[in-house]
Amino acid sequence: MPISAAPNYDKTPYVRVPGHACQTGWDAIARALTAEAGMDAVIAVECYPGVDETMVSTALSERLGPGLVIRSADALLPESEIDSLIAPFLGGNDPVFGFLSDLPLDAFFAPDRLAVLRRQITEASGAKLIVGCGAALVAPDADLIVYADLARWEAQLRFRRNESANLGASDPTHPANHQYKRAFFIDWRVADRFKLPLLRTCDFVLDTHHAEAPKLVTGDAVREGLSLTASRPFRVVPFFDPAPWGGQWMKEVCDLDRSAANYGWCFDCVPEENSLLLEIGGKMIEIPSINLVLDRPDDLLGATVHRRFGAEFPIRFDFLDTMGGGNLSFQVHPLTSYIREHFGMAYTQDESYYVLDAGPSASVYLGLKDGVDRDSMLGDLAAAQRGDRPFPADAYANRFPAAKHDHFLIPAGTVHCSGAESMVLEISATPYIFTFKLWDWDRLGLDGKPRPIHLGHGTANIQWDRTTDWTRENLVNRTEPVTEGDGWREERTGLHELEFIETRRHWFTGTVPHDTCGNLNVLNLVEGREAVVESPTGAFDPFVVHYAETFIIPAAVGPYTIRPHGEAEGTTCATLKAFVRPD
Repeated sequence: MPISAAPNYDKTPYVRVPGHACQTGWDAIARALTAEAGMDAVIAVECYPGVDETMVSTALSERLGPGLVIRSADALLPESEIDSLIAPFLGGNDPVFGFLSDLPLDAFFAPDRLAVLRRQITEASGAKLIVGCGAALVAPDADLIVYADLARWEAQLRFRRNESANLGASDPTHPANHQYKRAFFIDWRVADRFKLPLLRTCDFVLDTHHAEAPKLVTGDAVREGLSLTASRPFRVVPFFDPAPWGGQWMKEVCDLDRSAANYGWCFDCVPEENSLLLEIGGKMIEIPSINLVLDRPDDLLGATVHRRFGAEFPIRFDFLDTMGGGNLSFQVHPLTSYIREHFGMAYTQDESYYVLDAGPSASVYLGLKDGVDRDSMLGDLAAAQRGDRPFPADAYANRFPAAKHDHFLIPAGTVHCSGAESMVLEISATPYIFTFKLWDWDRLGLDGKPRPIHLGHGTANIQWDRTTDWTRENLVNRTEPVTEGDGWREERTGLHELEFIETRRHWFTGTVPHDTCGNLNVLNLVEGREAVVESPTGAFDPFVVHYAETFIIPAAVGPYTIRPHGEAEGTTCATLKAFVRPD
């Protein structure tokens, strides 16, 4: 797939939900709420962390004219007490890592303050409007519950713009990386647990991702959208971000802003962070794609995967673009026992690099060279961290040449990094921030500061026996033929037996039969201009995918087929499919 081809990558995929209306703008939203609830109703607008509660409260109170307006934040514990409450989950001064919180939302609220607000609601006349994170806690018997949701990616952007503070915090100018850490380990975990029952019962969903165009749809419309999505192929909304090592490939293939310095990342299938677009009433409603995982785990994941991982999407696909850029950080990921003990995660960040494209000098650092002296390597890493001298990565790590369609397997504990001049489709388990950087090539982050190095964590996880012969035999291009049919063949490309994800590549000029067998499938069209996913029984409409697009086949789909489509007819295409291996 040459970069010069006209881009056809779809950056705004959506699922159409027919038969429902969408109210756009605060005037229309207020009219819809009044029509549904009446003039004396208690309306609770529950807000996910990061939603602009002031904007929502002001816009609705001006139009509804309620007799009482309450901000749920008024019932929060004092900020100093919240700081003490969450301190055990923040890992001290570590700028990246903490421990996953098991706190419930009500732990952030003062019982006496809740009692005062509830008494005010009982005693007030006219309509009562309660807005904020915890609004449904303040008014559990509200006549109308509106859920104002927000995708984690948008929440991160608001942190960067100093527009949003953490749950129970008041300072939106706190450094964005610290806000992200607190949100990842605390806020989002707390809010998702509180959200789940509301997803299934709320009267309306409010979308304020774009402040200038707020939208309101019924909870039934969103629930129907989730049901439809879990029954057919779909894509989440990708997002793109620059990186210190970022490249230029995605600008062309994904049709991004050519004036940007670079794009290093694309989260193309990370439902915890991505959005899901639902077309309702001719408008695009943006919701967090994690809602689908929370609300429809059996249909999406399959009962076996759901039982094993809980309501978590265990497979991640993302892009790492170093074409015209630099090396990724030299790094290692934690072993399962380590990530469980130190960070509260049930499984670890095993991964692999599938090379979508490569320049002539592309390479991947993977595993240690034979005869590496542990003390010497750790001494050189420590010296590099102090700034004494650069770390001689080539003296310690294998460096394998990388070509298009190569597949490098990276079980946790293996030192690695992608080199410059590569376009990597990274396939991994979902715990996606647990990268222990060992060396970052003497460069600064995009903020002009050194990126955090975690030699302590890294040293505790490096598997020193993964040396040259073992790495070459076990982790580099372990391609095995599986089966073939008329116009197609299937290959196993990994992953290593230490990892729970299986990957299969299909080369095809004709129609390839697939079956989820009750198991989540995640695929990417790694070769070919365009393909179409179809149901042999007509259970879903034909679904067209384009080169480099990641798409999800829910477990509930069962049998499906993929064949070249449009401009790709008569050419050879390929998909890479990932799924969870049976226990």
